[in-house]
Amino acid sequence: MAKKRFLLEMGMGVDLHDKDYTKAAIRAVREAIWHNSFGAARHIGKEIDDMLIDVTIAAPNPSAVNGDEVLDALPHGNNKTINIVEGGLEILNEAGTDASVIVNAAVVVSFDM
Repeated sequence: MAKKRFLLEMGMGVDLHDKDYTKAAIRAVREAIWHNSFGAARHIGKEIDDMLIDVTIAAPNPSAVNGDEVLDALPHGNNKTINIVEGGLEILNEAGTDASVIVNAAVVVSFDM
């Protein structure tokens, strides 16, 4: 079988305070999939949980993102992977004591065909 891409969705997530990179990443993934009702599985003889989901997260501090928590935010798919890379933005407050964190997500859905 060969992996065939069916869908690419992008999202942005923000945590305004506390520099919670995981929270921002989860919000980015949810934004990417929020307005999507992906019905292709049944048209190709697959189940929704047959989806192969590859998530890429771009965060200012990649090591601060809990990838397992981010993948848990995906409601379907039994085969999920995550790649966390440097990117996004961190905007310090005026005092330099806190920051808003912006994280980007790309969610790719594929099936074995």
